[in-house]
Amino acid sequence: MSSPYQAIFAAPGTRAFSVAGMVGRMPLSMLGIGIVTMISQVTGRYGLAGALSATLALAGAVCGPQVSRLVDRYGQRRVLRPVCAVTVAALAALLVAVRTGAPDWVYFVCVLFAGLTPSMGAMVRARWTVIHHDSPRLLHTAYSFESVVDEVVFILGPILSIGLCTAWFAEAGPLLAACFLGVGVLLLTAQRATEPPPHPHDQLGGGSALRTPGLALMTAVYVGTGAVFGAVDVATVAFADERGHKALASLVLATYALGSCLAGLVFGLVKPRGSAPRRFLLGVSLMAVSMIPPLLVGNLWFLAGALFFSGLTIAPTMVTAMGLVEQLVPRAKLTEGMTWISTGLAVGVAVGASLAGRVVDTSGASAAFAVPAVAAVVAVAVAVLGNRRLRPASEREEPHRHGGDVGEADGWTGRDAERDHREGVA
Repeated sequence: MSSPYQAIFAAPGTRAFSVAGMVGRMPLSMLGIGIVTMISQVTGRYGLAGALSATLALAGAVCGPQVSRLVDRYGQRRVLRPVCAVTVAALAALLVAVRTGAPDWVYFVCVLFAGLTPSMGAMVRARWTVIHHDSPRLLHTAYSFESVVDEVVFILGPILSIGLCTAWFAEAGPLLAACFLGVGVLLLTAQRATEPPPHPHDQLGGGSALRTPGLALMTAVYVGTGAVFGAVDVATVAFADERGHKALASLVLATYALGSCLAGLVFGLVKPRGSAPRRFLLGVSLMAVSMIPPLLVGNLWFLAGALFFSGLTIAPTMVTAMGLVEQLVPRAKLTEGMTWISTGLAVGVAVGASLAGRVVDTSGASAAFAVPAVAAVVAVAVAVLGNRRLRPASEREEPHRHGGDVGEADGWTGRDAERDHREGVA
């Protein structure tokens, strides 16, 4: 491991909470695709499978920020454990319902309660922010590392979920996801020394973090980005199924995550150049361009190659987005602010998975790859129209400060840039 990554783990407890966060994040990549695979295995209905996956994502979009807001107020341990218990119980009920052939509406009720799944990535990133808030470069590397962890999760998760559902029994993938969530939450909340301090209600300003200028725009952009991810998942599974190799879908999706993983590792080693809003716009634009090749492929091998190169655009964009959130959102609302990005992704995944499932049912898997392409273009359009709103709060609200210009010159913004200017780093 190179020195920047060694440096972020110098603080006590960082390895422990990072491992716990990785375990707890496995459902992020296993539940949606596991439900699609499970339902398609049992019923053969991709439309129903996509609708259930979309419902799960929408429920998470509604509940996730509220859970994170409670975490900011009361702390991770007090909130995550009871929330996790409800989620695991709901998933267990879903698996029993599928096994016993219950009516469709029962599936949807179970999935709604499973939407309480906490945003484990936001919980871990909040801990990194507290530990390295005085070192913007280490925080950048920590965010990059967590982006890599996300992609490792997306490499391993679909392989486990789809592989277990197809090789063992249909409910095996979601079952393992529920186990990962329970274990991960217990391990993370046991790490009390690195838990961010809770903030009393009277310090939260009385409103949602979404009211922070710029955060709503980023959330909207990530609705389009999430639609890309959700549609690619469903279209890839159907594409492989049409060619008689459904189990290989997990490997094809793993190449998508592998590309992002490698890009994230490299990105964490370099000092970003240019302003964060411009890098964010560039990243979203490259993601859109990368959705063109999947429209043209005719077999699984070419699809795997196309998705690998598409994946190279993901991690740098996500790292830049989290850095922007850290600058835009007050510290007392940081977990909620980061969760809103995940919420945007979840809403997008819901829309993308549902639309792609319908296109698969009516026109086939190849046509379904048009859904992520269109969604990516929409994300770029939103980012272009609102890019000027992504200036850090310290630059908007305190014009007497001049650190923002320094930060934009070398890739750091807001209070990080001001600190670099004082210390002679920039």
